[in-house]
Amino acid sequence: MNDRLAELYRGVAVHANADLEHTAALELLALVMVADRTLDQPEIDAIKDISDDWRDGDFTFDKYLGPAVERAQQAIADDQAVELIDDIDARISSRVLRRALFSAAREIADVDDEVTPEEGTLLAHIAVRFS
Repeated sequence: MNDRLAELYRGVAVHANADLEHTAALELLALVMVADRTLDQPEIDAIKDISDDWRDGDFTFDKYLGPAVERAQQAIADDQAVELIDDIDARISSRVLRRALFSAAREIADVDDEVTPEEGTLLAHIAVRFS
């Protein structure tokens, strides 16, 4: 599964705002990961593999994951997930990355072989914007 996720990101163009876009993308995947209120290691590993592939080590996963997860957890706790998705949507201009994000989010949600109702709702909102 991790290989399939990494493959989604191969060839993504790096734009002047790549850090901004990659941070937003990481926040989106973290949002899906914490939607069921758990942090599963297989999900974290999958997201790490994706972020490592984005920038060939230029985009330090450890530096960005904590803030992304915190922002996602706060959005879930405050019932502001849709607003966070809107904010993320505004920060991502790469069409290739946008298309890949819905597939990646769906894979992250299904890493434990069960998509919760919360994850399903988020995926529906993500699909409207990114698929």
